[in-house]
Amino acid sequence: MTVFTIIGAGPGLGAAAARRFAREGFSVALVSRSPGKLDALRDELAALGVQARSYAADVQDRDALGAALRSAAADLGPIEVLQYSPVPRPQFLRPVLDTGVDDLAAATEFSILGPVTAVQTVLPGMRELGRGTVLFVNGSSAATPNGNVAGTSVAFAGESAYARMLHEAVAPSNVHVGQLIIPGAIGGGDPLYAPEALAERLWAIHSRRGAFRTTVGTDED
Repeated sequence: MTVFTIIGAGPGLGAAAARRFAREGFSVALVSRSPGKLDALRDELAALGVQARSYAADVQDRDALGAALRSAAADLGPIEVLQYSPVPRPQFLRPVLDTGVDDLAAATEFSILGPVTAVQTVLPGMRELGRGTVLFVNGSSAATPNGNVAGTSVAFAGESAYARMLHEAVAPSNVHVGQLIIPGAIGGGDPLYAPEALAERLWAIHSRRGAFRTTVGTDED
């Protein structure tokens, strides 16, 4: 059995994605910096019959993040699908004139160095397995800079560039890299942005292996 791993697991999209991939036979590894919330989600999934384990790690702590991913693979099996979707922190959501060097350094650690750490940790296992998928989940500022959320606009642009280059570089290894752009509020009442609908999008990106970027509200809606 292979493993679906969510970095930034939470009760909304993370839980819905975990349930969706579990229906296809995946075990689930949950990674976030909040042990209490992680354990609650793990127990919720276990009650549904999902084999799930939780691993506490902050994406801004590269050593801890790498260790969590290695532990997940050791405990559950090869990581076939990795979802990187931690929720941006408040200091990344300030207007550009209120955003300083430290804010951008933290955003870069969160949205660029964190993903690179995760990918470099799991990619050898995907290549050994002979298949894999890396899913990047971002808001609209990843595609269109927004001066009201300068930190994410800058860091998401870097994350997007890295992911797009990775998409091309790992394709010969039968590893697919895809990005889901969510330009609206998750669970805000619009059925397109319901966690279950977004989880279905993530499953489609993994299973259909189409273009690099999918944008909710414009692609096949």
